[in-house]
Amino acid sequence: MKVLVTGSMGQLGNEMQVCAKLHDNHTYFFTDIMAEAPAMRLDITDAEAVKDFVLSHSVNLIVNCAAYTNVDKAEDDEKTACLINAAAVRNLGEAAAEAGARMIHISTDYVFAGESSEPYREDMPVDPKTAYGRTKRAGEEALLEVLPDAVIIRTAWLYSSFGQNFVKTMIRLGKEREELGVVFDQIGTPTYAADLAAAICVLLESKEWIPGIYHFTDEGVCSWYDFTREIHSLYNSQEVLLAYQRGELTAAQEPAINCQVRPILSSEYTYRTPRPHYSVLDKAKFKKTFGVEIPYWRDSLARCIALLAD
Repeated sequence: MKVLVTGSMGQLGNEMQVCAKLHDNHTYFFTDIMAEAPAMRLDITDAEAVKDFVLSHSVNLIVNCAAYTNVDKAEDDEKTACLINAAAVRNLGEAAAEAGARMIHISTDYVFAGESSEPYREDMPVDPKTAYGRTKRAGEEALLEVLPDAVIIRTAWLYSSFGQNFVKTMIRLGKEREELGVVFDQIGTPTYAADLAAAICVLLESKEWIPGIYHFTDEGVCSWYDFTREIHSLYNSQEVLLAYQRGELTAAQEPAINCQVRPILSSEYTYRTPRPHYSVLDKAKFKKTFGVEIPYWRDSLARCIALLAD
């Protein structure tokens, strides 16, 4: 099978490149608008360029990892966010339809209002409250209009050893500051992009194509405050382990991160754009359909921290 992966230089795109090495029975085209190799440079907002690439490379499956994800900037420039998150998705869907190819598209928890008290199922009403959420929902609708048998996977709180993300930011701030205030009244599930990539690869290997909208995050729930505390704890533990392995345990008695993390309310933090207070996604449909076990978020975070601290 010939697989086109867009946005290959982002967090998920990079993890797809790692995962592809374990599934080398397929031919992959890892493209990005910023790709170094001209042949792999693809602007998905250019409908003709997308169609030409898909047809000329006889693509069988598209995995769209590209997105405009800056929630705050999307409020100021919803037009550009919509171009990437909706119009470009339509371009990919139309090209897939013409080529007789299939498509997996990554969406977000931001399509919901974030005001629930129970995990969001795929069949629950969407009600995006931000420009980012609106444009991502528009992308879902556009794709299903032109390619009804597509697979859409909604995820949340994505992080990786690649790119910029919350985990790396909290490690950096933990080293720079003596105290850090982090909100404790926003609840969700951290998701290691490597786990999402592995889930996508399960679909690649599946004998049966089962289209629809699915939710995928790691297991469990926490607040951003809990997440931050665990990031710092695991990072310090990993630093001590590495120092022990190098025979430098004495020098490692002082924690690499010695920052007091203080829980604060969302109202105490200045947001340009509202964040969902509750964005836990129900993953029962994905697990039942594809027969997979999803890792617990703390276990996955430990795997990522081991890479970052090494």
